[in-house]
Amino acid sequence: MLQRFFQLDRHKTTVGREFQAGLTTFAAMAYILVVNPDILANTGMDKGALVTVTALTAALATVIMAFLTNYPIALAPGMGINAFFTFTIVLGKGIPWSEALGMVFVNGVIFLALSISGIREKIMASIPHALKIAVTCGIGLFIAFIGLKNGGVIVANPNTFVTAGNLASGPVALCLGGIILTIILVARNVPGGIVIGIAIVTIAGLFVPAGGGAQVTRLPSSIIALPHSPDPIFLKLTFNFLTSWSAFTIALPLILTLLLVDMFDNIGTLIGVTKRAGLLSPDGTLPKAGRALLADSLATIASAIFGTSTVVSYIESASGVAAGGRTGLTSLTTAGFFLLALLFTPLLLIVPAAATAPALVIVGIFMMQSAVEIDLNDFKIAAPAVLTIFAIPLTFSIAEGIGLGLISAALLAVGLGKPKSFPTVGYIVAGIFFLQFFKIFPFAS
Repeated sequence: MLQRFFQLDRHKTTVGREFQAGLTTFAAMAYILVVNPDILANTGMDKGALVTVTALTAALATVIMAFLTNYPIALAPGMGINAFFTFTIVLGKGIPWSEALGMVFVNGVIFLALSISGIREKIMASIPHALKIAVTCGIGLFIAFIGLKNGGVIVANPNTFVTAGNLASGPVALCLGGIILTIILVARNVPGGIVIGIAIVTIAGLFVPAGGGAQVTRLPSSIIALPHSPDPIFLKLTFNFLTSWSAFTIALPLILTLLLVDMFDNIGTLIGVTKRAGLLSPDGTLPKAGRALLADSLATIASAIFGTSTVVSYIESASGVAAGGRTGLTSLTTAGFFLLALLFTPLLLIVPAAATAPALVIVGIFMMQSAVEIDLNDFKIAAPAVLTIFAIPLTFSIAEGIGLGLISAALLAVGLGKPKSFPTVGYIVAGIFFLQFFKIFPFAS
């Protein structure tokens, strides 16, 4: 049955190889089971429920992708989007997390409509390539900055805004050691290097004092237990931002940013992973692209319903492809391991910030590597791109960073006397951000 459904012979693979590839993909991205709840819990959401929902949405979305496309691509709540959800929408704008989930749902519905109509590809094409890369890099810096802050390596300072923390303290020293250890593991291409780093730092935390007679890591109540109920966050999305123009004008740029980041994440991952798997057509097009986009859209809607930030395709799927994965059976295996991991929720809940911070820093480094694709020798290209990269972490907002980048790119095209060099859809998106930044929406109440 597996041979026939997933066409293993046609893709020159076997059940055993697909299983091994699925396990490899899971090991490469299992850190999300710890990091996503750690970030979203800052909004006041129940952390135990977040662990359960993170695993469930990852498994469900990955199964949808497996059956709709037969591609070896796994999905889970996206890094960067979870930071935007937490630090920009909820903590930055003061919007309740239930409202933020409502925005994710609306984003998913729009995402689905755009995917079915084909408009999604046109919007993606309207954003200059350099700005797409700049957004990825800026989010990478943002994630790394959050990691360093959570680990105490960087702290607030009234005179210099930020400064180094107490590097000699136990938790901070442990975090720094974890960063170096994880860098070494990843550089040596150790499978699941990030997860191994998290595990080692967590264990080491049992012996490192955190002050007040406590240790950095507390002992778990048990090793295996039934998963926490998702009820505290399941089906808790609300839509009050649709009840008035003033609320909608605040929500619109946030939903737009969710949409754009979602697009960048998924399109880039789909192309990158399928190219490595040899699934791209000779002309560079992606067969079943429509089905892949449909799977992403349905996963986004499901993530809001379950109670987490947007689910996206994971570039870590490339590790499974490198291990020989070529079909949806790889994805199906990965989904199975996400569900199995729920039995170990007690262990996931004791992971300290000193252990998750290195994972954030490493993911940030991965995303920053894309900077080599920006032609920094051309100032006209470099200026809006670098401004975007700077603005995202320094404003502590992905939305503001993307908005400033698009506005600067649009105004630069006009200032150079080449307004047609910037696409019409790009001007529309930049205009929405401009009206929001300067609070001049003509229909705001």
